[in-house]
Amino acid sequence: MDIGYARVSTAKKDLERQVEALVEAGAARERIYLDKKSGATTDRPGLRAAREYARSGDVIVVHTLDRLGRTVRDTLNLIHELTQAGIGVRNLADPIRVDSSRPEDPMAQLAVVLLALFAQMERTYTVERAAHARSVAAAKGRRVGRPSVVDPDKLACAVHLRDAGDTVADIVTKTGITRTSLYRHLPPRPPVQPRRRTCRRSGRDRRANRMPGGATGADRHAS
Repeated sequence: MDIGYARVSTAKKDLERQVEALVEAGAARERIYLDKKSGATTDRPGLRAAREYARSGDVIVVHTLDRLGRTVRDTLNLIHELTQAGIGVRNLADPIRVDSSRPEDPMAQLAVVLLALFAQMERTYTVERAAHARSVAAAKGRRVGRPSVVDPDKLACAVHLRDAGDTVADIVTKTGITRTSLYRHLPPRPPVQPRRRTCRRSGRDRRANRMPGGATGADRHAS
């Protein structure tokens, strides 16, 4: 049985064009499963229902392969999982036609191999782009990575606990802020102002400075 699957990334987009193409390809309209959700995850209600309904020997038909996953690697992994269950995948409008339900067809298998190659290339390019972006950001003094969000109230509480003498471990336990985020966001302690010390002469110094007869050094200079 041909089981149709169609997806758009947002609720505002229309699925009708994909559905009509699937019907023309032989999929029964009542066996076309739909999703209006991003392809960032394969855990989607429509796709999950299609996989649960499909049995060994069935074929899941899509308009284009990017309806199955956001990346080539995600799509290839899904095709592999379905193939292990005896379920084929066929696309309708991609330049490279894939039909994993026909293992005897060398061209169909070649298409799957090409997908695997593209997946590896995609991963290599992604790693290279990420490494380049990190090096450029580091050279400009920017912090790399997703910004960490800390509750301002919790941070204020952490500051209060730190000033009250709590250890970092105690602050982590009481506020729930991770140690890494705490070190990153906790403001430094205010600089401690040194105390001004006044030098007071001892009684010995005052006595040594007096001249015989009770005169002081100041009296001697005055004379």
